[in-house]
Amino acid sequence: MMLHNRVRGLCVVLAASAVFAFSSPAFSQDVTESHLKAARAAVAAIHATDPFDNILPQAAAALESQLIQKNPDMQELIGKTINEKALALASRRADLEKEAALAYAKVFSEKELNEIAAFYSSDSGKKLLDSGPTVTRDLVKAADIWQNGLARDLAQQVGETLAAAAKAKAPAAPAPADGAAPADKAAPADGAAPADGSAPADGSAPADGTQN
Repeated sequence: MMLHNRVRGLCVVLAASAVFAFSSPAFSQDVTESHLKAARAAVAAIHATDPFDNILPQAAAALESQLIQKNPDMQELIGKTINEKALALASRRADLEKEAALAYAKVFSEKELNEIAAFYSSDSGKKLLDSGPTVTRDLVKAADIWQNGLARDLAQQVGETLAAAAKAKAPAAPAPADGAAPADKAAPADGAAPADGSAPADGSAPADGTQN
């Protein structure tokens, strides 16, 4: 069912593309043969229609499986018939190639199409097509690492700035209460001589035994 929907959806898209292409101002006049030829060459060089290669085989396999489930006694006939009809329909691939060429001719000039075909027919262009998916996967991985590092550093730097701002706005420590002795001038212990050598308040002799 999913394959059927994909095939049906593709047909709808291609039909809509064809209608749009021929109704647009660019196609108010006939496309020249040389322009169309250049478009075909470009389409072939970039393998634009390759992703659709499996549509007919997949549709045939899905139909065969569906019919055999309903009519298991006709399996041989079903398989033979589907193969014959699918091969007959394979020639309609040319219709897709034509639509693809017209779509490219709508966007690119003949000169541009010739340049595209020339590049992708070269060794560099072929390598780009072959290795492009691998390079893209590596780029996506690198971008993920870069993105995570960027987000981490941004969060850290913003957090440090906000923490510093919050600390600067915090209230100062409260001052000592009035009348409280400072911590560095505490009263001497009982019997201990004051730091200036005067007699203790209780009249006892100084710690060194001297008398007034």
